[in-house]
Amino acid sequence: MGEAQFSFKGLLAKTAPEGKQGGLAKRGKYDFAVAYPDPKSLPLDNLMDSLKSALDDEGDDLALYGDQSGYGPLRELVSERLKRDRNIQVDPDGILLGDGSGQPIKLLCEVLLDPGDVVLTEDFVYSGTLNQLRIFQADIRGVECDDQGMLPDVLEHNIKISISQGKQPKFIYTIPTFQNPQGWVMSLERRQEMVRLSHEYGIPILEDDCYVDLRFEGEPVPAIHSLDESGNVMYVASFSKIIAPGMRIGYMAAPKEIVDVALAAKGGGFANQFASWAVHRYSNEYLDDHIDTINDIQRTKRDAMLSALGENLGSSATWSHPPGGLFIW
Repeated sequence: MGEAQFSFKGLLAKTAPEGKQGGLAKRGKYDFAVAYPDPKSLPLDNLMDSLKSALDDEGDDLALYGDQSGYGPLRELVSERLKRDRNIQVDPDGILLGDGSGQPIKLLCEVLLDPGDVVLTEDFVYSGTLNQLRIFQADIRGVECDDQGMLPDVLEHNIKISISQGKQPKFIYTIPTFQNPQGWVMSLERRQEMVRLSHEYGIPILEDDCYVDLRFEGEPVPAIHSLDESGNVMYVASFSKIIAPGMRIGYMAAPKEIVDVALAAKGGGFANQFASWAVHRYSNEYLDDHIDTINDIQRTKRDAMLSALGENLGSSATWSHPPGGLFIW
């Protein structure tokens, strides 16, 4: 007789998430479930040239383990772009590279959340972050939104309720620009009010700005991070939507005390050096023009979707008219 099959069921950590099956998800011909760039728009030739340039310059360094914070020149480039485009004044040592923006978000959850901690976020929000919050057993509380973002009076009401229950909210998570999935852009006034509430009640903000470069029309709204001078705001973004999700390069910008703890939680790993080299060289030479190109493509797709909704649904439904991003709600 063979031995009984060993089971790990009784050995799993109390905080371990439910298991799930791997493999590629089944997708239809037209996939409305996941936001990603038009595959035909990927700049493969320029990425190859950029990677070859990096390998010629630094290829021998693949034999070494890199900086745990991530490739230094890419952190410098991120710092420069944040200052230029978002008026976010953060030095390279305040930036941590990761696998997309998902890893930085997970690290922030890991270092900030205990089971039962309250996190306030939009009433409908990116499922990837919700999954991370659930893994760390956060008490997730959705805040009602309109087409300009969270309603400030509802946000403050939720803060007061949580505090009255003896549960100081740990942070506010928001995607203020081309929100996933609702598509709106949070107004400047709402951003200023969120910062005010953050200061008044001592609650940090986690600003997820992954879609900010995908603007088709209108003027940019200042980043929440740029409106705060106290260090209350943590910021995450990614190269996934402006170059390619498969590159898996994103970053966080936060006060150094948080970056240092997140770095310790990250352990010995570092963001993929191979991909970081390609992203760095490519971004230096091509990225701004590429963003203009993909925004023209995505604008056409958005307009086609809006036309199809009007033709097929008429007055039986309403939907957003997003000025950028990848989501119609």
